[in-house]
Amino acid sequence: MVYVYKKTTGGRNYYYLRVSERKGKKVISKDVAYLGNSIDEVKKGLAALSQHKDSIRKAYKTIHHFLESNYYLEKVLAMKLKKDVFLMEKLSPVEACKLHYTSVFKHQNEISKNEILKNFVIEFSFNTTSIEGNTITLDEAKNLLQEGLTPKDKTLREIYDLQNTEKVFFKIYGSNEEITHDFIIKLHSGLMENIDVRRGGYRTSDVHVIKASFDATPAPYVKADMEILLGWYKKNEGKLHPLVLATIFHHKFEKIHPFMDGNGRTGRMLLNYILIRNNYPPLVIHKKKRKDYLDALRSADNSSLTGLKLGDYSDLIMSAADELTETYWTIFL
Repeated sequence: MVYVYKKTTGGRNYYYLRVSERKGKKVISKDVAYLGNSIDEVKKGLAALSQHKDSIRKAYKTIHHFLESNYYLEKVLAMKLKKDVFLMEKLSPVEACKLHYTSVFKHQNEISKNEILKNFVIEFSFNTTSIEGNTITLDEAKNLLQEGLTPKDKTLREIYDLQNTEKVFFKIYGSNEEITHDFIIKLHSGLMENIDVRRGGYRTSDVHVIKASFDATPAPYVKADMEILLGWYKKNEGKLHPLVLATIFHHKFEKIHPFMDGNGRTGRMLLNYILIRNNYPPLVIHKKKRKDYLDALRSADNSSLTGLKLGDYSDLIMSAADELTETYWTIFL
């Protein structure tokens, strides 16, 4: 296989076309052509490599992914953005996604945008529900949400779980509604439609969160703690980077656990809503990273409802930044 390899020396980038071949148990890699110092030079260099054109064509998707992500990363690095103490080295890759999202994706025709968003929703619906135990596979989710084909031997609860996620996401995408008690309750109610009759308001009974390292807010204080959280959100909106704001809000919401069921799904939808409201692309927290995600949430559990310690949230924010960049360049490109 062929791919573009980047080497950085003395703050300067050097790009090569690299070939990797498996020989027995070993993978042998070698550089077959120097392509230049910038993505524009790489594109010209690739077009001139007639002897490798077939291999380059076969690897088009991988190479295109690399070129676009690095092109926008170079543009962001040239802006010399102010450092962010929470995102640190992840700031530039996140901003590269935003730059492409606002300057390319949002300017595509409506049909193309809707097709990409549909692909995102399938991935998001599958992963966010799988984290909570839904057994519908990704292929079954695609058939259900694209073709309306009901998977065999699955419960109605699992089917509604995915359908509700899709419906709610498209309702909030493009919305600029303020995040209030009513908005959160309405969002949760949509996600739990035909799944749980205990919807339409915050819980009035205590709940035990299995394997949690914290005690959820006692029922009589849920509304008060949610009021504190919404006050924290308004205070920090515009102060914190939107991804940092969304990620920390998600954790604090989960720690309150304001509903009897559906808190994780609601929290991840709210995380994406905050990103979308701030002109950032939504992200998928992948099922395959469930353990790392839950561990990162737990690492922040010592934080108070208004706390903002870097040490508490570093793991969770780094994880969210990685998920955003992986999601964006895989789905939105």
